[in-house]
Amino acid sequence: MSEAKKEEKTPLRDFEWMIRPCMMYKDEYDDCTSIKARFHQYFIFGKTVDCDQWKIDYRNCYQWEKHKSEEAYDSLIKSEKQRRHNRLHAHYQNDIWERREKPPENWNTSLPEWMQKEFENSYLHIRSKEMKEGIETSSLDTRCIIL
Repeated sequence: MSEAKKEEKTPLRDFEWMIRPCMMYKDEYDDCTSIKARFHQYFIFGKTVDCDQWKIDYRNCYQWEKHKSEEAYDSLIKSEKQRRHNRLHAHYQNDIWERREKPPENWNTSLPEWMQKEFENSYLHIRSKEMKEGIETSSLDTRCIIL
């Protein structure tokens, strides 16, 4: 295969970005059916959860990847949209918080003086200064701190 052919990639379809690598669906199914997960499901929900959709999605993903099956693609996208809807359902039903169209005008103002003073001695501030100065190994990295 020539370099030009390797560089050429087919453009993504409308919702193809939603499709995960196929092994992720298999891993999710394996995790969902593990003894540890089953115990957790029983503890949280009082019953085990149906994991078959992960298995179906894995099969559809394989059919899409290997054979470009339109039916498998449509089924997989439908499943991902449903999964996304279920995950965000509570967020969309929330009527307590007012949604913003843009960030507040003062979102990037400087921190209060007391907070800046506390930040001066923090690990992140010291390490950030060292990295800007080009110091690879920090004296902070060799200390053992027990909290």
